[in-house]
Amino acid sequence: MKRVIFFLSTFFTWSMASAQQTIFEQSKGAETPTYEQGMAYFQQLDQQYPQVQMRTMGPTDSGEPLHLIVVSKDKNFDLAEQRKKGKAILLIDNAIHPGEPDGVDACQLLLRNLLTEKDGLRLPDHLVLCIIPFYNIDGALNRNSFSRANQNGPHAYGFRANGQNYDLNRDFVKANSKNATSFAEIFHQVDPDVFVDTHVSNGADYQHVMTLIATQHSKMGGVLGEFLHTKMEPYLYQKMQEKGYPMTPYVTNFGPNVTKEGFSGFIDYPRYSTGYAALFQTLGFMPETHMLKSYDQRVKSTYELLKIYLDFTVTNANEILTLRKQAKEAVKTQQIFPLAWKKDTTRSRTIEFLGYEHGYKPSEVSGQPRLYYDRSKPFQMSVPYYDYFVPTVTVQKPKAYLIPQAWWPVIERLKMNKVVMKRLEKDQTMSVEAYRIESYQTSPRAYEGHYPHTDVKVSSKTQEIHFRKGDYYIECNQDKNRYIIETLEPTSPEGFFAWNFFDSILQQKEGYSDYVFEDLAAEFLKTHPEVKKQLEEKRANDPAFAKNGRAQLDFVYRLSPYYEPEHLRYPVYRVLR
Repeated sequence: MKRVIFFLSTFFTWSMASAQQTIFEQSKGAETPTYEQGMAYFQQLDQQYPQVQMRTMGPTDSGEPLHLIVVSKDKNFDLAEQRKKGKAILLIDNAIHPGEPDGVDACQLLLRNLLTEKDGLRLPDHLVLCIIPFYNIDGALNRNSFSRANQNGPHAYGFRANGQNYDLNRDFVKANSKNATSFAEIFHQVDPDVFVDTHVSNGADYQHVMTLIATQHSKMGGVLGEFLHTKMEPYLYQKMQEKGYPMTPYVTNFGPNVTKEGFSGFIDYPRYSTGYAALFQTLGFMPETHMLKSYDQRVKSTYELLKIYLDFTVTNANEILTLRKQAKEAVKTQQIFPLAWKKDTTRSRTIEFLGYEHGYKPSEVSGQPRLYYDRSKPFQMSVPYYDYFVPTVTVQKPKAYLIPQAWWPVIERLKMNKVVMKRLEKDQTMSVEAYRIESYQTSPRAYEGHYPHTDVKVSSKTQEIHFRKGDYYIECNQDKNRYIIETLEPTSPEGFFAWNFFDSILQQKEGYSDYVFEDLAAEFLKTHPEVKKQLEEKRANDPAFAKNGRAQLDFVYRLSPYYEPEHLRYPVYRVLR
């Protein structure tokens, strides 16, 4: 309430003459607003123009709520109804990294000019514009002038991480923050056709002011992937060239040898905003301005690119809506789902890269050779760009998944992403395919609150498993199938197993004393000759095993009924028929 009062009091203290000018403009392109100043400006537009509605949404880790600005020419803010009318929806997300505030200022300019019909803009008839003004409110409130040491302005800005010290652009699929939970609510309410998440780059020095990460077209796949690669991306690059901001794909080669090696497309796994959006058949983009360009240049280039997104989405609304509908229907019946990808080194295309010559000179700090770029020696060069990827891990879709209700953290995330689930109405035993975790690698270092698992190997077999009333049955006939499969399959690099949600199954809870189990094991082998045969064969083929009494005892234990079935058994079960 205090913050709302602050917004309103700020609004009424501004004169109508200065009300339309942004902090960016007042400072001649040197400053970005504080969170309070920025929200006061958006609140002002909400108060002045009936075509704007600013909604208070869910909480963030900061204690402040997210806001969603909806802009509609016909003043109809019912997004479901607008979609039924055939209107496209563009969603812009700003300040996920508040030290990269270019999008906040660009959206203030864009929104004002649309409402006042300046710069040749006017509100479109066939599109609803949605804006998240500040996503990482926590980081925006943690304001400083030093954390972006390799960035040229503005004078002050927010901090990259949020209140829990999460990088929110690594949190979409795992959703450890309240920010991500509230974003999911917004995303599924809006169901954007095009999603733009504004950023600033790090890395090499070059002439380009704007670089671009698009949803990787091979990974997007289908009609949307083709449309993105052959129509939408070329249009964006062409128009930015015409605007005087020649754009390049995001420079993934951070070293000086980009001219020799070229660079590759970015695999936007669902931890990232565009990868998350792709799970739901949304065309996603991360524009990344170059950190060493002036803040004035960066904001203006972001503004121009947002205008181009608006124009393209309006012009191609019918085609985008048709293709998204086709993609949503196709994923319901799709049988094979890729989970992991690698660059296709056999396919590349040539792009024009505007760089600077580089060299080495003694460091004034260490005396050792250091890299530098010489801006007095710009060049233009054709370089290879590897923007095709091929799957390395795929999985056959099951009929359904079954998840015991005890795994509520996973179930909560499925619910927040609008996955349709049924609860079993009674206790029952069902025949399912059960995975066993055979091996995996775990990161030795913390990454965004986790120690992720990689290189996961599993075995599977059909088992009779008892399920309880209230356990969850998830049929794989939904337009959310990509999200379901990429999060629930244990070999997925972005699955809930990879993100440590099932780590308790990796620890054995019961055991045995050797001297006690020796007699039980001997008796068990007498009544189970098939196990005895397996033991003898392993001894014959493994000399080290043959000399290790403890290992042999444990071998028998794991094949006996005394061994707990839950150990290493992945608790998401596949219904195959």
